[in-house]
Amino acid sequence: MKNTLHLACVCIIFATSYSQNKTETMSKKTSPPIATIQPKTLEKHGDVRIDNYFWLNDRENPKVIDYLNKENEYYTAETASTKEFQTALFNEMKSRIKEDDESVPYLYNGYYYITRFETGKDYPIHSRKKGSLEAKEEIMFDCNAMAIGHKYFQLGGISISNDNQFAVYATDVVGRRIYTLQIKNLITGEILSDKIENVTGNAVWANDNKTIFYTHQDEKTLRSDKVFKHKMGVDTSKDALIYFEKDDTFNVSVAKGKSKKYIAIACSSTLTDEYRTILADEPDSEFKVFQKRIRGLEYSISHYGDSFYIVTNKDKATNFKLMKVNESDTSKENWMDVIAHREDVLLEGIDIFAAYLVVSERSNGLNKIRIMPWSGKGEYYLPFEIETYTCYTTSNVDFDTDILRYGYQSMATPSSVIDFNMKTKTKEIKKEQQVLGGKFDKYNYTEERVWATATDGTQVPISMVYRKGLKKDGQNPLLLYAYGSYGMSMDPYFSSTRLSLLDRGFVYAIAHIRGGEDLGRQWYENGKLLKKKNTFTDFIDCSKFVISEKYTSPEHLYAEGGSAGGLLMGAIVNLAPQLYNGVIAQVPFVDVMTTMLDDTIPLTTGEYDEWGNPNVKKYYDYMRSYSPYDNVIAQDYPNMYVSTGLHDSQVQYWEPAKWVAKLRVTKTNNKQLFLDTNMDAGHGGASGRFEALKELAKEFTFLLDLEKIKK
Repeated sequence: MKNTLHLACVCIIFATSYSQNKTETMSKKTSPPIATIQPKTLEKHGDVRIDNYFWLNDRENPKVIDYLNKENEYYTAETASTKEFQTALFNEMKSRIKEDDESVPYLYNGYYYITRFETGKDYPIHSRKKGSLEAKEEIMFDCNAMAIGHKYFQLGGISISNDNQFAVYATDVVGRRIYTLQIKNLITGEILSDKIENVTGNAVWANDNKTIFYTHQDEKTLRSDKVFKHKMGVDTSKDALIYFEKDDTFNVSVAKGKSKKYIAIACSSTLTDEYRTILADEPDSEFKVFQKRIRGLEYSISHYGDSFYIVTNKDKATNFKLMKVNESDTSKENWMDVIAHREDVLLEGIDIFAAYLVVSERSNGLNKIRIMPWSGKGEYYLPFEIETYTCYTTSNVDFDTDILRYGYQSMATPSSVIDFNMKTKTKEIKKEQQVLGGKFDKYNYTEERVWATATDGTQVPISMVYRKGLKKDGQNPLLLYAYGSYGMSMDPYFSSTRLSLLDRGFVYAIAHIRGGEDLGRQWYENGKLLKKKNTFTDFIDCSKFVISEKYTSPEHLYAEGGSAGGLLMGAIVNLAPQLYNGVIAQVPFVDVMTTMLDDTIPLTTGEYDEWGNPNVKKYYDYMRSYSPYDNVIAQDYPNMYVSTGLHDSQVQYWEPAKWVAKLRVTKTNNKQLFLDTNMDAGHGGASGRFEALKELAKEFTFLLDLEKIKK
């Protein structure tokens, strides 16, 4: 998910959930299903909305399922000529992937942990080796075997007991992110009888190797609201409720810190945090509030030695700062500055080592890794030479080491895992992503970062990559991607699948629009709540920029976004449909008004600080003015491919379904409009690495077919 009502003149059919009668505006060889209009009056603050497709909000209704199936049949029929190309693209993308691949092992509590894939298999195998990489492999979880008999499978929440004997793990076989927790004896392979349903998948062991803390979610809203304590071998119905979060705008999670000394419950909303801690050696003790919640006070904690280190926005530190407090008295009055707030640098996180503090920062839209010896002498930054890269710290679970493990990639450089010696300043590339097929050479591609000027004069960065030799003649197909919500930064990244577009002449670009944190916290603040429209106009202005600079033209410009980025797609096609030849909207959050007014829908109440609470009139009016579904009007729209999952818990399937139904009878041209519903998946799409490629092949053929590229 995370305005003027236009009533189209249409033929109302109540007998069935769809009609196969061909409308006058359609010239396709196959007629699309036309959803039944069943007007429902929705009123708030004296404003009346008529929702003709509210009835689609019922996944148990056979007519709804029938309608979704008819939409899928229509999509399949209309794209039948591209089926062979889809298969070819799938095989092409798959051929670049090293199937028998594995992660870089990391050492934790005496064991090296590895995730690997085997040739021809969709799911990972999680294993470990005791003491040495030469030791015998112990397979903990073979997800290929676990997925047998399920159309969808996801393993999550693996947590290993301190004695290395047991693992608590979570499985989801629907795709709705509702997990079941179980415990496995890693020595004998036995699955214990302890089984806990309807949980989030978040669980952690206390240091006694028999106590597990886990989080539970509300069955209807799916909000993570409770923390329970389970004693291994005890009837799960007797699990003790440790904490219940009453405020429905907060979610809870539980974790054990890197030092293993403390277990913490985190209670978080968009704007506010609160932690509770206990000693991990004393699981039956009472959790103590670290610092009580104060609206607008955000903080996260890391323990080391006798202190906690706190990344926080305390004292109006918009871009966050680092503070420190003794573990004996953790209230904010005792917090002391370690790294002061900086107006031009966003503090994103820290990694603590025995001799070093490693700080992840962002300035001018670029990631930085700062190495700070505790001695206070000789701090430095890791050097990076280009402007279209991403760097990030990865698995650093050991305190007493000089080795920092980090990841690096750029839009033309495959991802690498690097071990950097912070003392000697030398690095070892432990692994670089292999791109198979023998044709890839990163020097065949050009990367650049350019800046578009937004309507209000703000400079918005765009990262892009394309084949060398590009002519700026306006004839290049260009796919512009963005997200722009929740303060999530869309860093430049490498994709081997993207090569299937680049090698066919596409430019790929990421618009770093407001609503993310790409240029600091204020970049986020200026793209949320009553400033949300900056997100949409930034994207439109980036689109106008790539057209004016002749990277592309409206006949060859395409836009893509998913979830909250799908809301972005819905907004830009209402505001500036003439700029785009095609749009891909993945699991789009487009029915903003109805969803945000329904606090029984999963995750809604936690969204108020992001979008506003429409029960308050000023937020209602503002949302009403941009909500994609409510602002569909009679105009020409671009070609559109819309995807969703029936079991999506974040953006319910009925949002894109209603949106497409309304677009069908309202738009004034006969360009392509597809709704593709995965009847077995949720928000993340199909499970399994190769099934996901099939979905991507659909998107690529949609674009390439519009460009009349057939192979």
